Amino acid sequence: MTIKLSDTAAVKVKELLTREAPEQDGLALRVAVQPGGCSGLRYALYFDDQIKETDQTADFGGVRVVVDKMSAPYLSGAEIDYVDTLQQSGFTIHNPNAQSTCACGDSFH
Repeated sequence: MTIKLSDTAAVKVKELLTREAPEQDGLALRVAVQPGGCSGLRYALYFDDQIKETDQTADFGGVRVVVDKMSAPYLSGAEIDYVDTLQQSGFTIHNPNAQSTCACGDSFH
């Protein structure tokens, strides 16, 4: 898999998994690209237990990350991080494939 999850993001994902789904083993962080947003495509990050044979998977600090085969080309080389500052708090995605992005950073083309 060519997507990366920072150590900071992996810690935050583990924290969310523990808080939101403590009883569920086998959940992975699914990263996907879906149509929508003001620039044409938007990112989707969610927990998923339905892993397909065609999905790409990788482990980052004990967090399994899954990308479907349709999203993989759009996410190749992307880096997911977690920031917590006075101005911003949340997951960020730096994607070298994005030709343009919207002001919110959740949508790209």
